[in-house]
Amino acid sequence: MSQDKEKFDVGGQAVMEGVMMRSPNATAVTVRRPDGTMVTKLTPFVPLKEKHPWMGKPFIRGVVNMATMLYYGMNTLEDSTKMLGMLDEEPTRFELWLSKKLGKGVDKIVMAVAIVLAVALSVGLFIAIPAGVETLLKNAGMSVVGYTLLGGLVKIMILIGYMIAVSFVPDVRRTFQYHGAEHKSVHCHESDLALTPENAQRFSRLHPRCGTAFLLIVFSVSILLFLVLNLVLPISNYLVRFLFHLAMLPIVAGVSYEILMGLAHSDSRISCILRWPGLQMQRLTTREPDASMLECAITSINVVLNGFPEGCPKTPEGWGIFHRYTESEPGFVFPAKADAPSEEKDSDGEEKTPA
Repeated sequence: MSQDKEKFDVGGQAVMEGVMMRSPNATAVTVRRPDGTMVTKLTPFVPLKEKHPWMGKPFIRGVVNMATMLYYGMNTLEDSTKMLGMLDEEPTRFELWLSKKLGKGVDKIVMAVAIVLAVALSVGLFIAIPAGVETLLKNAGMSVVGYTLLGGLVKIMILIGYMIAVSFVPDVRRTFQYHGAEHKSVHCHESDLALTPENAQRFSRLHPRCGTAFLLIVFSVSILLFLVLNLVLPISNYLVRFLFHLAMLPIVAGVSYEILMGLAHSDSRISCILRWPGLQMQRLTTREPDASMLECAITSINVVLNGFPEGCPKTPEGWGIFHRYTESEPGFVFPAKADAPSEEKDSDGEEKTPA
């Protein structure tokens, strides 16, 4: 699975006590368990644009990326909690009843409910409320420019307020530290330096391709788009305005993704100026990581680019076990263990990822 890092971007996501890294054909999730060991789940996949080339076209790929980020993001969070052993408790009676009625596993039921709630919360906060504010201001006689700009400002203020509020939760603060570790490690990787905690720590915890920056671009694009549309087709009815905002979301996402990628891969003065606000927003969703967090991020990068090292010990689930990030480096060979349990050997044989 070793690949030329010059040909593609490596991205990631912070999870509970760890980091997920993603290459074009695999994801690797690494979490730090309470005993200090790191476990890594490697999952190969075939990109949607290879199955359906039209999904990789400009503007369309932004919508596809937003949908897959939501889906895989929730699955990744579920993986991390399983790897930490946080889903071992007994399910509730309601979960068991719903699972039985729908014929699905309890974990899938919980994940489906979480996705529905997350989408509903996002729609309510960032579409329903701003659309209501715009409708009230328009009916009060405010100009198109005025109520459109204030509606957009409400979206941004809700986003900032939400980020500040959740940062007071201890577990979220630690996740924000892992978010910083993800960015620093990606910066180190892209700079062609050896992936070590010391090298990664030197870099900024802010990264131009971050999802936080994407959200700010989405809101900015929506303000400009709705300003033009409101001038052409003013809408007074709240329900129609809400549905209109919802319908325009794919267009906004597609345009925003192209802007994000364009700004991230350009070093021109105008690009630096335009991406500055998105970088500053990341100060709310990232924190400075410690060395152990950087080790998790580096381990994920090493595994997603090169697969598991030879002889890597595995859990019964097929997750790689590491005590130090250096054990995940390309070319590292774990010493053979003649007395290793037979089920570990079987799991290693079944789950070994082809190079």
